[in-house]
Amino acid sequence: MLFKTKLSSLNILMKIYGFCVFSLCCFLIFNGVQVEAFKNHTLLLNVSQPYRTAYHFQPSKNWMNDPNGPMYYKGVYHFFYQFNPYGPLWGNISWAHAISHDLINWVHLDIALVPNEPYDINGCFSGSATILPNGEPAILYTGVDGNLHQLQNLAFPKNISDPLLNEWVKWSLNPILSPPDESNPFLYRDPSTGWMGPDGEWRVVIGTQIDHQGAAILYKSKDFQSWTMSPSPLQLSNITTFWECPDFYPVICNGKSGLDTSVISVQGKDIKHVLKASFNNQDYYIMGKYDPESDHYDVDADFMKSKGWLRYDYGRFYASKSFYDGDKKRRILWSWVCEGDTAPDAIEKGWSGLQTIPRSIQLSKNEDQLVQWPVKELEKLRTRKVHFKNKKLRGRSMIEISGITASQADVEITFRLSKHKHAEVLVPEVIDPQLLCTQKNASMGGKFGPFGLLVLASKDLTEHTAVFFRVFRTANSFRVIMCVDPSRSSSKPLIDKPIYGAFLALDPRHAKISLRTLIDHSIVESFGGEGLACITSRIYPVLAVGEQAHLFAFNNGTQSLSISSLSAWSMKKAQIV
Repeated sequence: MLFKTKLSSLNILMKIYGFCVFSLCCFLIFNGVQVEAFKNHTLLLNVSQPYRTAYHFQPSKNWMNDPNGPMYYKGVYHFFYQFNPYGPLWGNISWAHAISHDLINWVHLDIALVPNEPYDINGCFSGSATILPNGEPAILYTGVDGNLHQLQNLAFPKNISDPLLNEWVKWSLNPILSPPDESNPFLYRDPSTGWMGPDGEWRVVIGTQIDHQGAAILYKSKDFQSWTMSPSPLQLSNITTFWECPDFYPVICNGKSGLDTSVISVQGKDIKHVLKASFNNQDYYIMGKYDPESDHYDVDADFMKSKGWLRYDYGRFYASKSFYDGDKKRRILWSWVCEGDTAPDAIEKGWSGLQTIPRSIQLSKNEDQLVQWPVKELEKLRTRKVHFKNKKLRGRSMIEISGITASQADVEITFRLSKHKHAEVLVPEVIDPQLLCTQKNASMGGKFGPFGLLVLASKDLTEHTAVFFRVFRTANSFRVIMCVDPSRSSSKPLIDKPIYGAFLALDPRHAKISLRTLIDHSIVESFGGEGLACITSRIYPVLAVGEQAHLFAFNNGTQSLSISSLSAWSMKKAQIV
C-alpha cells in the first residue's frame, strides 16, 4: 500500500528462556548473525514517550504501515512490514523483517527488501508470501518504477536451509506482471498469497480498479513465475472503487481449525471462501462459495450490501493480512493501526504506526460472519490479576477496578441483564452503527446503556475512553450495539478522536454480553460478544498516563444490571528487540 546481552553463559540463558525470542536474539548476536541495529531498542516507556506500547508490535523508531508476507517456516514465525528506515514519516518504503517463536516476542533481522532496482526504485510495497511445493518460500510484492507505475515482482530466500530467512534475492526476470490495459497503472498492487487449484496451477489476485469499480484481478501460473491473467476478475463491485491489499482464503463451517489457502475441500465439512478488500479506510470482507474448477466465486452478498457491511474491525484498522499457521492449524490476522496524532507529533516521537495483536479467525456458529480473538500466546504476558463475580451495577454508577496497571492491561468482563422489556425502542431499526454511537455517545444516558468500561481514565475522569454497550428493542427482537467513544480521551490538541460502533449478532435474552479489551498505553483493542465485533482505537492521554491511568466499570443507564464476571490482568512487556 502507498500510504501506506556481559553474557556469562549462553546455555544458561537458553535453559531459562527455552526457545523464547529473547534467547534467540542473544543466540543470533553472539553467533555472528547480523541483527538490524535499531538504536534504543530497549527504549523504556517514560514521560517523553508515553505512547510507546508494551506488548503490541512496533519497531523502536521510524514509520511502519502494512503487514506483509507473514508465514510459519521451519519452526519460526516471520513477519514483514512496510517500513521507512530513515524517518518517522512515510517514504523510502522497504520490507522490514522480524521473527518469533510465539507471535508475541520478536527479534528484528536485516531489512529484507529495499527499493534499489528500476522496477521498484520508488518503493517496495505490499505483498504476500507463499510456500511452494518444494518448501521454498516466495515473496510476491508490488514495486513502483520511475514512472510511478505499479509492477509485480518476485523475491526468494538466498538460503532456504536458513530457518531465519535472513537474506532475500530479487528474481532476475522481474517484473513478472505489469498493469493490463483495463487497469490504472497507478492503482494495481498488493498481490495475495497464492493458492493451488486441482489443476496444479497457482492462483493469485491483485487489487485494482476497472471502469471505476473495485476489482480483484485473477492470475494463474504453472511455475509461480510466468503468469496469465484470467478472462474475468475473481470479483468486482460497481458500488465500490479501488481495492487494495486483497486477501482470499477458505474457512471451515462447524469447526475451529484454520485452513491452508490451497485447501479446496475437507471431508464431511463445508467450506466458504473469504475475500477481503481494503477501501474507504476500512477492511471489508464478503463470503461465498468458490468453484476451483471454473474459478467462479458466488458471494452471499456484495461489499457494502452484506449484513452490517461486514468488516474485520470497525475502528482504526487497515491493510490487514492473514496467513495459515501450519503449526497450530489456525488462520492468523494482523493489521496496521495508523496514528491519530499529527506529522509533527510523529517527528517528535520518532516513530509512527502499530500492528494489532495477532488474531485467530474462525467462522461464526451462524456461518454468516467471521469471529476474531487475540492469539492464545498473549496470555503468557498476564501477571497481577483482579477477579470478582456477580456484582450488581446500579444505574448511574461506576466502580474502579484497582490492583492492576490500568495503562497496560487485559480485561474480560461479562454483563447480565434482566427486564429486557424496559429497553429503549430503536428507531429507525436500520441505522449506521457509527452514527448511532455518535448520536448516543457515552455521556448520553439511556435505559440499558451505556454500560461497559472507562479505560485510560484520569482519576477525576477529565480524560477517559468509554467502551460500552447499549441494548435496544425492535419490533420482533433486540439489538445490542458496541461503541468506543474517545471524545474525552485526551486534552492534547489536534487529535483525531472518532467514535466507532458495531452491532453484535446476539440476543441479550439468551446470551450474556461480553467484552474483552486490550489496553496498551496508546492503543485499545476491544472484542465484543466473544469476537463477533472488534473495534480498535488510538488514544493519546495527557493525564491518564502510566501509573496515573485508572480503569472503571460503569453503567450510565437508568436500569440496573449485573457484572457476571470480571477478570483483569496487568500485562508484562513483550520482548521486541
